[in-house]
Amino acid sequence: MKFFTHLGAYFLMLKGMFTKPENLKMYWKEFMHQCVEIGVGALPIVVIISLFLGAVTTVQTAYQLVTPLVPLSTIAQIVRDSMILELSPTVLSIVLAGVVGSKIASELGNMRISEQIDALEIMGINTKSYLVLPKLLASLVVIPALIVISAVLGIWGGRMAGNFTGILAPDIYDIGLRQNLNLFNIQFAMYKAYTFAFIVSSIPAYYGYHVKGGSLEIGRSSTSAVVVSCILILFADYVLAALLL
Repeated sequence: MKFFTHLGAYFLMLKGMFTKPENLKMYWKEFMHQCVEIGVGALPIVVIISLFLGAVTTVQTAYQLVTPLVPLSTIAQIVRDSMILELSPTVLSIVLAGVVGSKIASELGNMRISEQIDALEIMGINTKSYLVLPKLLASLVVIPALIVISAVLGIWGGRMAGNFTGILAPDIYDIGLRQNLNLFNIQFAMYKAYTFAFIVSSIPAYYGYHVKGGSLEIGRSSTSAVVVSCILILFADYVLAALLL
């Protein structure tokens, strides 16, 4: 019963977001602020994780391909498809659920506890639309862009790792990148990117917006938001793969 209560409150929050803005200029300013907060704030960790994911995938793939019957260019194909299909969208979204999701939940939770949300509602402002919608739209714009950057950096990191360790030369790696490229993989990765971006922003926003109690509950809601977001990301990953692949 508690699950359906949370589910109903979640959909009511989503429904309440879509109303006519009171001041479009302020909404645009908040949207741009959230784009900077989410995108620029998470960019360093995205770069570091992506480079090492590509490098590790190259080294481990080369370790498993012990037979001379398989050409070395196959390593590049595996790294490319692994980064595009799974590592960049899913792993990065789970990391962003911890980085971005906890920030959204704690920010809204602190506003709820300090009664800032109540003050905005007394002023006649739709707080769901003003506080939650810009975060959701910013995530839908920025997180897919971060995933694209992650895939590119992961492939490049695999190329550098192959060159530095002597596993395969860069020209052979480049040949493998151009072989058997399925463009639907890129399209599928973007489907996952937008789905995960919606989860990463909306779930923490729900937990933060509906915090009750004191400062202790803010930490609990942030933890719950990250855990639920990660579970839903993995579940959505399976559902999308089962339906589209």
